[in-house]
Order: sequence, then C-alpha cells, then structure tokens
Amino acid sequence: MKQMTPREIVRQLDRYIIGQDEAKRAIAIAMRNRWRRQQLTAELREEISPKNIIMIGPTGVGKTEIARRMAALVGAPFIKVEATKYTEVGYVGRDVESIVRDLAELGVGLVRREAHEKVRPQAEAAAEERLLDILLPSARWATAGASAPSAEEEEQHRASREKIRVKLKAGMFEDRVIEVEVEEKVDLARIGGPQQEEMIGLQTMMERFMPPRRKQRRLPVREAREILINQEAERLIDPAQVTADALERVQNLGVVFIDELDKISGSESKFGPDVSRQGVQRDLLPIVEGCTVGTRYGLVRTDHILFIGAGAFSQSSPSDLMPELQGRFPIRVELRDLTADEFVRILTEPDNALVKQQQAMLGTEGLEVKFIEDGVRAIAEIAFRINQRSQNIGARRLYTVIEKVTETLSFEAPDLPEDQRQISIDAAYVRDKLKAIVEDEDLAKYIL
Repeated sequence: MKQMTPREIVRQLDRYIIGQDEAKRAIAIAMRNRWRRQQLTAELREEISPKNIIMIGPTGVGKTEIARRMAALVGAPFIKVEATKYTEVGYVGRDVESIVRDLAELGVGLVRREAHEKVRPQAEAAAEERLLDILLPSARWATAGASAPSAEEEEQHRASREKIRVKLKAGMFEDRVIEVEVEEKVDLARIGGPQQEEMIGLQTMMERFMPPRRKQRRLPVREAREILINQEAERLIDPAQVTADALERVQNLGVVFIDELDKISGSESKFGPDVSRQGVQRDLLPIVEGCTVGTRYGLVRTDHILFIGAGAFSQSSPSDLMPELQGRFPIRVELRDLTADEFVRILTEPDNALVKQQQAMLGTEGLEVKFIEDGVRAIAEIAFRINQRSQNIGARRLYTVIEKVTETLSFEAPDLPEDQRQISIDAAYVRDKLKAIVEDEDLAKYIL
C-alpha cells in the first residue's frame, strides 16, 4: 500500500477508465488517507474517520468501476449494494446491517484466497502425493495382518511410484477417473429472502454442532487435483488467523459502495414503493456514523469503513438527504457525461477495451478482425447520438452498438471459408450494419 501513491492510483485507474479525473483524484486521496491513518499512533488513529464520498452522475460514466478498480488495487474488501434493496426495520426486506455482514463474508473470502496462494506450492506437493496414493494400487503389506515388506519390495514400490509421478506430471492421467472424498455443506445462506440473516445464524450453529458430511465423488484427475489442493491448503492455514486478519482488514480498509442513493432521498411517502425510504436513511446513519455489527465471524466496527454513495440525482439532490446523513458524506464529486471522443478512447485504449475483447472472442473462431480508425469513430458517434436522442446510458451504449455491428460475424464465424477469415471493420461497414436501425428513431429506441 505504501507504493500506491495518489498519482500511482490514478495512473492505474487510467488503464481501465477514461476521463473523470476529478473522481479518480478524490478516490485516490481517500485511499491514501487509509494508509496515512495506519502510520499514526493508536490514540490519534482512533480519532480520524474516513472522508466518505458522494459521486453524482448519470449511469454509465464510471462511478462503480472507479470504486471497484480502486479497491482491487489495494486489496481492500469491497461490496456494491443498491440502496433500494433495503427497507426500514419493521418492513419486509433486508435490513442495512446485512451490508456489513456481507462485507465480512467477502473479507474472509479475500484473506482466505491470499492465504491459499501463499501455501499453494506446499499444497500442490501434498495433493500430488495423495493422487499417487490413489493411482498406485495398495501394496499387499498395507492390508491388515500382512507381514512387513522386504527391502526389495519397498524399492520396487518406490520405483513404480516415481514412474507414475513422471507420467502424472506429463499429463498422461488427466482424463483418468478416480474417487476422491469431498465435504458436503448445506449453504442455508443461499436461500435468501427476508429471513436470510436468520438462515446465516442457523447455518453457523449447525456448522458448530454438526460436522460436514463426507462423500465419495468420481472425477477426472484434472478436476480432482484442484479439490485436493484446496483441501491441503485448508489444512496448512490457520482459520482463526484468517478470520482475525479478515476482520481487521474489513474494519480498516473495507469499502462499501452504495448505488442508487438518490432513490431514497426526498420527502417521506405514506404509501407505495417509497414508503420506507426515509427509514432506510435513518437505519443507514448509524452504520455510516460508526457502530458495531454482529457477524458470524465476530463483531465488526464500522467507524473506519469507507462509504461511497452514488446516484444520478436527476430528480433530487444530495441536499434532499437527511441533514445528519449529508454530514457523513463530506466530499462531493460530479461525474460529467462522456463525449464522442471519450467513447473512441473507451473503445481502444483501456486494457479491457471493447474492441480488444471482440477481436479476442472472434479470434477463437480463427477470424482476424481489424477495426479501422474510422470504423471505431463511427461506432462512437452513433452511440453518442443515440444517447442524445433517447435515454442516456453512457458508455453502456457502446456494448449494444458494437454487438449489433458484429452480430452477423458472430453468427457466421464458424462456417466462414478460409479466404474470408480476415475482416476489416471500417465506417462503411458500421453504417451498413446499423443504417436501417439508426434512420428509424423508434426502432433505435428498442434495439440500440
């Protein structure tokens, strides 16, 4: 984290997100402040609260992506929730404390994966030995009452084992079906619904008093290997330490992204779908302000979790939120609409650019697709015009347009003859594929 200066964070975000420099700078500063706080004395550290952020901007301009990429850069537990999915205590629906419980689950999963990666070499070696035990028939002396093996028999057994090891490493047994023992857990949390929190509590109790069932599964070696590696990794790590590290990271580095915050702002409604939106704000307040929430892994304090609110605020403004909640989001950042020039950059510059994705996908069929510069410009301009004429969905419009442009190619790719597998997509090609749709404004609203 020390090496992730604000400038470096912005530079890394630029690899995936075009424009929105002000939002990137605000996020970078907020994350750097997490590291700065950790360098302080314990007494002063407790006094410093995170500067929560509200991102204001229409859909498809990069609000969620900026926060998600930033959290991934620093290895922070990150959860995106929608404010409209939560209800005031007393109404049917999920209560806001489940946000913290879900974040704790994600944090434990994140730390466990990191712990698995650290011990993976040892786990792979142990898994290989277990595969050899399964593949090599049991020696006669392994049976009860058998006499001890002679030195010659032991040597023959070791030689056979090493021969099988060589073949195993060469991939000669990948399709061999073997039996492995796996644990079977009932995941009550997947049931969902209004009683999800009660289901999680019930599952925790069942795990404590009822050991997981074990069953034999027949799998090819390539699949069994991963199961055995995970089992061996679990034996090598300390679950209590994983939980402790995860809770520490959640409390000090956790990031909660609350989308659609504008949908719960405004005056109280007496009926309809917005009946409890003021209540949701009241319930959110103690979580954002700082409280202690019980989870299946222990108590989690929310005092130093970073909250990022986001919304279009087209029919309302942040000032329509409860004054107490407004005060907990001191930083406001406005994200502007994307231009046609930025659409061109989005299509070509990021590491995960849409043009690169399409070329890679069609390349699996043996097609060599080249997007000419004027073709990319045509896609960007058509997407921009449609956003202006109908609902503005930002960069998401590019997905729809580029899929429509390549629809025929995607369908015919497996059957194209060899002399037609090099395709250039220029402006004429793009306009030809979209001409009928773009000219008919009503049709464009439904298809693009």
